[in-house]
Amino acid sequence: MSRFGATILDAEGLELCTEEIAFFRDVNPFGFILFARNISDKEQVRKLCNQFREAVGREAMITIDQEGGRVQRLRAPLWREWLAPLDQVQLAGAEAARSFYLRFRLIASELHEIGIDSNCSPMVDIASDETHAFLKNRCYGVDAQSVSLIGRAAADGLLDGGVLPVVKHIPGHGRAVSDSHFELPTVRATHADLSETDFAPFKALNDLPMGMTAHISYPMIGDAPATLNREVMKLIRDEIGFDGLLMTDDISMKALEGDLATLSRSSIDAGCDVVLHCNGTLEERRTVAEAAGEMNDVAERRALRALKARRAPTDIDISAIEDELKALLNGRVYG
Repeated sequence: MSRFGATILDAEGLELCTEEIAFFRDVNPFGFILFARNISDKEQVRKLCNQFREAVGREAMITIDQEGGRVQRLRAPLWREWLAPLDQVQLAGAEAARSFYLRFRLIASELHEIGIDSNCSPMVDIASDETHAFLKNRCYGVDAQSVSLIGRAAADGLLDGGVLPVVKHIPGHGRAVSDSHFELPTVRATHADLSETDFAPFKALNDLPMGMTAHISYPMIGDAPATLNREVMKLIRDEIGFDGLLMTDDISMKALEGDLATLSRSSIDAGCDVVLHCNGTLEERRTVAEAAGEMNDVAERRALRALKARRAPTDIDISAIEDELKALLNGRVYG
């Protein structure tokens, strides 16, 4: 079998066109990601997932952003509408970790049913008073210990439901006071402070199969944004101890300056295993795929290890889980 392409790519619509099928067959991306524009109903999503996998001739990973709150691609009336994560933490109190296990076990059930086998969660960035609004209520708490416990519970819920978690945003996005979709945040905390707080949840979850970088500048660790910074990648691997498959956050976000080809190649050269590219034209996807190339030996070993972490869902009683979650949240489960 040919090597995986070092990319995770998207599609333009509800089904693949002839050109997309041929493109995916040729570049063999490691996996795919879905957005709201790719989602109509359950049967349509199943068919699209099948098209992705048929195009590359294997059971490719298909991921999605289904955090809950503002960031969820599957929405009512066909799927559950979830509370913002931080709202659920506050409602659950001492039972927050258990409530997140139940939440993500239900999310996993919804994803697995329609052919999606990965979720870009848990998000273990730590919230503070200064955290930008685009991120703050997506967080699980304001201290490393509680965020780590809740993040582990969320990851376990996904894994038990047959869905691979993607921990994000390594090595920490919580101190950002700007939105990396539009500009590059700069974090000037000391390395010692970051190690004690921001890095800690990622270290606690460093055994998870996949992770996503933060488009953040850490001047004390070099000039380049984390996704393009060899020193930050070394920190992720050595200090944090994360040896899972590491994907970029969306390489087309405005936090990163430069053309797609240069950014894609630079992220791979820095130490990322996979380039995530979202919301682009077919020609832009071609550019990213060509620049990223095929996975190297180390990246492919990580990729295969991640895929082996997929497992059949455990048996559950959906009604019982919903009842327990409702009790933990004083009756308010959904947004």
